[in-house]
Amino acid sequence: MKLEGEQTLLRVWLRNTDKHGWSAASDLLVERAKRRDLAGATMLRGILGLDSTGSLLEGGRWALVEHVPVIVEFVDHPRRIGAFLSDVAEVVPEGLATLERAHVLLYRHHRAAADRAAIRLDLPGPITPFSTLPSPEEFPVMKMSEEGQLLRVFIGESDTWQGQPLYRAIVLKAKELGLAGATVLRGPMGFGANSRVHTARLLELSTDLPVVIELVDGAARIQSLLPFLDQAVGEGLITIEAVRVLRYRHNDAKGRA
Repeated sequence: MKLEGEQTLLRVWLRNTDKHGWSAASDLLVERAKRRDLAGATMLRGILGLDSTGSLLEGGRWALVEHVPVIVEFVDHPRRIGAFLSDVAEVVPEGLATLERAHVLLYRHHRAAADRAAIRLDLPGPITPFSTLPSPEEFPVMKMSEEGQLLRVFIGESDTWQGQPLYRAIVLKAKELGLAGATVLRGPMGFGANSRVHTARLLELSTDLPVVIELVDGAARIQSLLPFLDQAVGEGLITIEAVRVLRYRHNDAKGRA
């Protein structure tokens, strides 16, 4: 059974080492989302990136503790996501959150499950940026958000630029330009411009798995990266989406106390 409608997609950008009490912040966010009965939550672990302070995060072979970026995605009705933002503010010590309109297709086997899901869907309408985000009047934390852009670069893991992996070159350029966040995600399967499927099966380890670099900041800084991408990306795909950005700086508040 297929349902269609509009919801809010929330992405929380943080580090795998971030803690809230004794728990990993990313794990706790998923647990809190489950407790609030959100429609969906997915944790994505990056292999390289920048945190919200501009520090490079990269898993090292010889490191005792691996520091890598993590993105946790949630999707649900704007009011449910709005209510969940209080959990994010409590759990995330330092990081970013982006919110955007999501056109959703839901599939359910049973009528009862479909009816429950339908309650959380707004009917599709004209595409207006941010039209399905939590209301600032109902959720004051949204007044702290700013308009930004989410840029995704889809390339292959074996792509290079001036003798280094292209995904690393893009992250280092983003660091040089002072972008707020960057995360490299490696996919286990996919295909690109040449339509050749690449997979990471156990006995068929590919050296050219699909890679997505996600970068977020204001429009001006995102646009400042495009000339470099024009030079460096030989074959690939780039998408740019409008998002609302929330920045979390608990440590700054402590420093001012």
